[in-house]
Amino acid sequence: MKRRTFGRSALAALAVGAVLLGSACSKSDDNDEAAAADGPVTIVVNGLPPATDPVNRANFEADVKAFEAKYPNVKIDAREGMMDPQTFSAKLAGGQLEDVFYVYFTDPQALIRKHQVSDITKYLGDFPAVKDVKPELMRIFSDDKGEAYGLPSQNYSMGLVYNRDLFTKAGLDVNNPPKTWAEVREAAKKLAALPGNIVGYGDYSKSNTGGWHFTAENYSLGGDIATQSGDAWKASFNNATGKQVLQQLKDMRWTDDTMGQKQLLEYSDLLQMMGGNKLGMFLGAGSDIVNIVNQYKGKFATYGLGPIPDGKGTLGGGDGYMFRAGLSPAKIKAGLQWLTFKNINPDRAAEVAVRAKSHNEPVGLPQPNIWVTGSPSEQKKLAADKANVNVPLENFAAFNASVTAIPLKLEPPLAQQVYAVLDVPMQKVLTDKNADIDQLLATAEEQVNGVLGAAK
Repeated sequence: MKRRTFGRSALAALAVGAVLLGSACSKSDDNDEAAAADGPVTIVVNGLPPATDPVNRANFEADVKAFEAKYPNVKIDAREGMMDPQTFSAKLAGGQLEDVFYVYFTDPQALIRKHQVSDITKYLGDFPAVKDVKPELMRIFSDDKGEAYGLPSQNYSMGLVYNRDLFTKAGLDVNNPPKTWAEVREAAKKLAALPGNIVGYGDYSKSNTGGWHFTAENYSLGGDIATQSGDAWKASFNNATGKQVLQQLKDMRWTDDTMGQKQLLEYSDLLQMMGGNKLGMFLGAGSDIVNIVNQYKGKFATYGLGPIPDGKGTLGGGDGYMFRAGLSPAKIKAGLQWLTFKNINPDRAAEVAVRAKSHNEPVGLPQPNIWVTGSPSEQKKLAADKANVNVPLENFAAFNASVTAIPLKLEPPLAQQVYAVLDVPMQKVLTDKNADIDQLLATAEEQVNGVLGAAK
């Protein structure tokens, strides 16, 4: 579950400018097309970090300055904020939506179906780096005919975060983390047998994080949370796979006693436990290791990342940018120039790595990495990372070796509402040794179908 934060509201003067732009967008865009031959084109973009994040804001502003120096006929009008589902429709209806706007991976398909974004396909040939972007990421921003409406900027997928120090003490191979749930269960027994009240495997069950992890574990076994037929979505976890997820957790909690006495855990709890060397394993991503180091005084050398157990699918996500509907060719081209300068630009890989290292940010984590394995663009990224690496690459080798072979699956529609429902079966199996899994799944199925009735 990507931790979603949104920037502050745009400055009043800029907001007024967006309203004026949107209120006459067709005329304005026609004028921009004419202006492309004679003078500058201005595009409105979001993603500008707020003033409370001075380092990243300064980096963004430096990128704008460098871009405008390279493309003097394109001016960037940058706005704060990301994708806020609560305000998106109002911005769209009020003509305040940016020309090039930030989205999560769960957003593009609905925007494409509603014709709220512009087709950019015919312009992509002018931007050769795009061909090196992973096809599975491009499909997220494309319709069923393969027409593209946006571009990804970064991605993540979940694996098994583990404590290498505790693995060593338990006699486990730090370079060969568990690859199946059966192996996770056996490793958890050895970890929980260590002195100091060590939790072998930890899991969430509160504040929507339980539903999030139920989804990830379901995907790892080849299952689904929701499936689509036409325009309708239906719950699809009340089956043998959903039961296997809950039964294994119940067995680890009550039969093996490897999950600890304290339950009803949420996002920060497992990070804190891992940072305090009290937890052996949990499902997470490279960004979670960064949070453990930054927030809970962990060290990168202590943690490893392996593939998600069983590897039949992994919950993934990320973000990117799309182009609002009705955008002129001049603005689409300018937007693509901006995105392929700032985000999809292997030629800036070394500059980005040096910048990150200078701010003590990690260089060398497995993700984000939007590039096709072995492509020229990925080679440039890997070379830049290697030259500036400040994390132990061997700790992530198991994840890197498997990531391309594991299918990426996105969150279900109305994910947070679905997760809230799925928290309950996770809570029950971890707090009640007599929990009835069949009944829990049946009740959750009925409730999730109620939620999905509003999905479009």
